[in-house]
Amino acid sequence: MRNPLADKVVEIKPSGIRKFFDIVSEMKDAISLGVGEPDFDTPWHIRDEGIYSLEKGKTHYTSNAGLVELRQEICNYMQRRQGITYHPLKEVLITVGGSEAIDMGLRAMCNPGDEVLIPQPSYVSYEPCAVLAGAKPVIINLKAENEFRLTAQELEDSITDKTKILILPFPNNPTGAIMERKDLEAIAEVILKHDIFVMSDEIYSELTYKEKHVSIAELPGMKERTILINGFSKAYAMTGWRLGYACGPEEIIGQMTKIHQFAIMCAPTTSQHAAVEALKNGDDDVEEMRTAYNQRRRYLMNALREMRLECFEPYGAFYVFPCIKEFGMTSDEFAEKLLAEEKLAVVPGTAFGDCGEGFLRISYAYSLDQLREALKRLGRFVERLRA
Repeated sequence: MRNPLADKVVEIKPSGIRKFFDIVSEMKDAISLGVGEPDFDTPWHIRDEGIYSLEKGKTHYTSNAGLVELRQEICNYMQRRQGITYHPLKEVLITVGGSEAIDMGLRAMCNPGDEVLIPQPSYVSYEPCAVLAGAKPVIINLKAENEFRLTAQELEDSITDKTKILILPFPNNPTGAIMERKDLEAIAEVILKHDIFVMSDEIYSELTYKEKHVSIAELPGMKERTILINGFSKAYAMTGWRLGYACGPEEIIGQMTKIHQFAIMCAPTTSQHAAVEALKNGDDDVEEMRTAYNQRRRYLMNALREMRLECFEPYGAFYVFPCIKEFGMTSDEFAEKLLAEEKLAVVPGTAFGDCGEGFLRISYAYSLDQLREALKRLGRFVERLRA
């Protein structure tokens, strides 16, 4: 019997995030600080709108690109928050989470052999999605001494005549790193010089703690060459609703919509109606959750300092990325030993790229009570390693 599988799919490694949590689910009294999901429930007024849409029988397909009302609210939001103007009928597409937008964007833009620049550590989907689109992923290894920001020189050094797209994953999962306006301005100069495009994944844009998030699409000359990806999972605690969106140039959004039309049809109708309510009346909810995350962030950073674990201060998302190189163990070894001895699960930094070796991703999307107990266990473990 001939091989039924595609080589490029078989060669893609499974996500390194899931390994520990399959074990945790069967381990009594285990605590996980590894899942990148808000511990808040979706705010009631958003849930009510979803329920109301079902009661009213709004259970049919929407247009392929999504409800016009939702696309208009996204444009209103982008203008209000980032000062960017998009056309709701031509430059916005509603997707099944931000991950679908990443996949479709790369498939719509890449020809075989095109190079896609991927700064790492970063979200696990970028590299496999580039491969599935027929492109060649080119990894840019970010450095702790730069607070895991992408520098203009690192970008310049990675560009070849085959480079087509830079993925810009900020605020960053797993490091919590952000890019400030001055950082983005330097990056934009290089992008314009080499005539490349940007896929800016801004799913954590509402979760910044130092200053208001800046999108590269705000900068002169960049909106025309940027696919901006965002969604509702992180800011509005709507992970299970599976809803995201892409904003960008009409010619690219049009081709993404065509792929979406054949592969998906449309995003979930109930989720779209709920998302309209989120954008119209959800700013206070976002502020409340951001304040709670910031409190946890500060608590976690203080605890890591007391443990004498080296960790730069992250100003975005809901992760910290402490360094464990002093213990002479790989990230995998540290995480496995921590889980076995203290029943505490974290994610090895290598799940997000090879340059994550020597680091751990710890999520603070958990209650303070859970964090206290988890950090007590981590502290005990670190003390034993140093003894």
